[in-house]
Amino acid sequence: MSEFNEFDQQGSVPNKDTGSIISHSFEMYKGVFLYGIVAMIIYLIGGFIIQSVSGFNSASMMEEMRDAGGDYSSFSYWNAPGFSLYLSLSGLLGILLAPLYVGLIYIVNKYNTKSQIDFADLFIGYKQNFVNILIYSILSGIISSVAMALCFFPIIFVYPFLLLGYPILLFENASATEALGKSFNIAKENYGTFLGTTVLGALISIAGIVLCGIGIILTAPFMMIVMYSAYCAFLGKPRQIEFKK
Repeated sequence: MSEFNEFDQQGSVPNKDTGSIISHSFEMYKGVFLYGIVAMIIYLIGGFIIQSVSGFNSASMMEEMRDAGGDYSSFSYWNAPGFSLYLSLSGLLGILLAPLYVGLIYIVNKYNTKSQIDFADLFIGYKQNFVNILIYSILSGIISSVAMALCFFPIIFVYPFLLLGYPILLFENASATEALGKSFNIAKENYGTFLGTTVLGALISIAGIVLCGIGIILTAPFMMIVMYSAYCAFLGKPRQIEFKK
């Protein structure tokens, strides 16, 4: 596994291989994980509110699935009370919180360049390129949904093409379509590395569910850090950008 460059005053950049990118992501996440936890708590609070408003009871549905004893022929998600509304509101929540994930990427870059981090930095995506972040979130959500509708596995092969989108939106102030196109083209030329990085990053991100359900709060944001490290590897470390408060 290749080693990434050591920290210096200018920050570190990983090599263009999966091992180096993931290692770099770990180093970055150790310094910003508290902000990632805050982002996840905000997401979970939003999910709790949506579940209350929609009337959907996920615990009850899981209990019904267990009681089915493996026979799901008569079980339908769509017949669960409030599920359709819950699904719609959850999608909307994901779109509205996309700038929060961009804010985490911004904080990672500040940590990497040894700049002072403010809590308000987590919300920079709501002031910088906000509309394009929302549009990109919708476009990537549609692409991911189509892939998952076909089968679970295609999303694994499709997501690498989306890996650089959010960092490009932030650091290059690009439009949603520009970010999507640039991310696609870079991933296409380096697909093996992007696929390996996506798979490992995703496994680490969902590890909190496997090891200890609530642990997802700690591990889920890791994928945002992977996006930043991949951006540094293939497009260079972005200069530290300062936005008007």
